[in-house]
Amino acid sequence: MAVFRFAALCYAAILLLTYHRQYSRPWLGVVVLAGMLGWSIVTAVAYADPGRRRWPLLGVDLFITLLSLLASSWVIPRDMLRHGSPTLPMAWVAGGVLAWAIAGGRRWGVFAVFLVGVVDLTLRGSITATTLNGTVLLLLAAFCIGYMIKVAGEAEARMQRATELEAATRERERLARGIHDSVLQVLALVQRRGTELGGEAAELGRLAGEQEATLRALVGVTPFRTSEGSCDLRSFLSPFASATVTIASPATAVPLPCATAAEISAAVGAALDNVVQHTPPGTRAWVLVEDEPDTIVVTVRDDGPGIAPGRLAEAAAAGRLGISQSVRGRLRDLGGAVAITTTPGEGTEVELRVPRKLP
Repeated sequence: MAVFRFAALCYAAILLLTYHRQYSRPWLGVVVLAGMLGWSIVTAVAYADPGRRRWPLLGVDLFITLLSLLASSWVIPRDMLRHGSPTLPMAWVAGGVLAWAIAGGRRWGVFAVFLVGVVDLTLRGSITATTLNGTVLLLLAAFCIGYMIKVAGEAEARMQRATELEAATRERERLARGIHDSVLQVLALVQRRGTELGGEAAELGRLAGEQEATLRALVGVTPFRTSEGSCDLRSFLSPFASATVTIASPATAVPLPCATAAEISAAVGAALDNVVQHTPPGTRAWVLVEDEPDTIVVTVRDDGPGIAPGRLAEAAAAGRLGISQSVRGRLRDLGGAVAITTTPGEGTEVELRVPRKLP
């Protein structure tokens, strides 16, 4: 804005030198231009400090802009103004208007244009295509600048959030490396040695294994929204990790609509609940996440005794809806599919496939 003001002031000075013989009081025009120069310097210094970009300064800025415009009637003959002659400040008046658009957005910019337009058309005494052009162009400039400032502000806010998120992620990764090199290794050692020793030590080992799995889930995946309305599927599945459940997922985010990620997580939870309820204690389970170009595949596999032939149909007929509704029903609503592979004595595998582009 400071550069624009000084450039517009130079243009106003050129106009004064060009038409001064036709002006009624050219000396007053020089005085007004000197005042405009002084105010341009004041605003260049004042607006440089963000703390001063407030309505008192903006109000004075617009008042001086209107005053310089009114001074045209004392310097330029009325006939010249009526026939479309440039006003004394010419484009310099846009500085105050655009300052309002920058500070207050489109509405305040349009309001400032309205005031300038009223004063300008009052000076000229008539409305013609020539006299109206300047006001219309100023209106378009204020509207566009106000809109651009809004968009730029939103972009800056998004960039700030992205920068903060990147910094938090880096710090999380740094802490995760330290935890992995110390705490997780100790817990894994306690689990392994406790299992070997048996007795009470085995119980301590089991507890250490559960804490290791929980801590690994906390430091392994950052639960956050990847974009507006999109979430990382990994952050929904990581809480299922335990001493008997292992989560394997890609190193990068698996973005899905948050509602979809929540439904997939609920289906995985239902499948793991079946493992707990229908397999011997200590049965291990694995959850594998695959991020394919058009499909998200989540596989839940266990090393339990498997499902007897016809057992799923019997459970559905008896009103037990764990697989038929909690798993199959959820995937059906998402436009996906469920494939269950089981062999007695060799465990069960539940494959959930969800298209990335949902219907």
